[in-house]
Amino acid sequence: MVEELAQADGAVAACVDAAAWALAEHDLIAALDAAHRLEQRLAAVKLALVRELDGRGTARARGASCTAVWLRDRLRLGVGAARRLVALAATLDTGPAEVRDALASGSVDVEQIRVIAETVETVHTTAGAQAADKAVGVLVDWAAQFDAAGLRKLGTRILDHVAPDIADTAAAAALEAEAARAARDRHLTLSEQTNGRLRLSGILDAETAGLLRAVLDPLTAPTGPDDQRSPGQRRHDALTDVCRLALRTGELPQHGGDPAQIVITTSYDTLVGHLNAGTLDTGLHHGAGTLDTNLHHGAGTLDTGLHLTPETVRRLACDASILPAVLGGASQPLDVGRQRRLITGPLRRALVLRDRGCVFPGCDRPPRWCDAHHIHHWADGGTTSLDNAVLLCGHHHRHVHHSDWTVRLGGDGHPEFTPPAWLDPDQIPRRNHYHRRT
Repeated sequence: MVEELAQADGAVAACVDAAAWALAEHDLIAALDAAHRLEQRLAAVKLALVRELDGRGTARARGASCTAVWLRDRLRLGVGAARRLVALAATLDTGPAEVRDALASGSVDVEQIRVIAETVETVHTTAGAQAADKAVGVLVDWAAQFDAAGLRKLGTRILDHVAPDIADTAAAAALEAEAARAARDRHLTLSEQTNGRLRLSGILDAETAGLLRAVLDPLTAPTGPDDQRSPGQRRHDALTDVCRLALRTGELPQHGGDPAQIVITTSYDTLVGHLNAGTLDTGLHHGAGTLDTNLHHGAGTLDTGLHLTPETVRRLACDASILPAVLGGASQPLDVGRQRRLITGPLRRALVLRDRGCVFPGCDRPPRWCDAHHIHHWADGGTTSLDNAVLLCGHHHRHVHHSDWTVRLGGDGHPEFTPPAWLDPDQIPRRNHYHRRT
């Protein structure tokens, strides 16, 4: 298979450099059809490979928490796309052979296959295997005329075509199956953008959608005739208000031993630029955030890596407790206090300043999802200090304790991991690059 794919890669590479402008119109259309068909056939091969890797447990053996996370790092996919890839691979593996054959033939695309598979699953649950087999043929035929969105609409009445005698009775069961699928597919993805902003995407089940609308709708009304915000901007601002209200309750669970908060890293000059020290309030652990002083290009940086303007930093500082951190020339924390065995408080904040998140290679978990791990275990005489600690998410914390991976601080004071010999005979140290801010 590897040799065949290499030959196909060479053939496609030759097409990339071909002069499309020299083709007649009918040849251009034929080439487009052929390229689309090839794309779907390659998708079938890719899904088969993903399913086999998932079944073998390759991702966990290599340190990832699941196949989707490993694919994200290996193929540079968004985590949502990686999860959908794994789910579709599993669906095709356990579903009717006709569905796989349709994709392999290039007659349908991946999105159509996803709709067909979900619809057939619903039919099987509500009307049995015989009706599901009929539904496959009907849906594949429809796919030649309708895109994925059209197929999904038609699929809501598929029982009228494959099992008309039980269509009405099965409607309630189909609704239950749809609710179960909604519960399975629910997710919320937070994607950092290159410009420091955050993109929200996901699927909410009906109950959560109702709750969200109930919370946001009262806050999205225009504030007056001079309110020029678009509906989307008003929803954004409403979400901001909800988050601030939640922080002020003081009832959110702790993260890594600290109360729910936002942590901002900024320089002293930025903080005092237009701010009098007397205007500061303590108590931000139940409000807007905590600031650590750090030289960072004259602005502010959240512990998630996103940047804030100096004006935003000063505004938040009006309701913040200030925690100074003494830093070296390369912005390395040198002393933030050591009070107890557990890595909490100032020492944990120093870890966040240095590590930015889980430091295991390929992991993108933020600091709030991480535990503080002693490099030289406390039980074996290790100290609770910055040079003996790293941030690890729950999965990788367990993995490091129960595998042959080893961690140390490199010459520049940043963590690096040595893989086991079976994974890399040369055991070349690896680092996490997801949390870099420059």
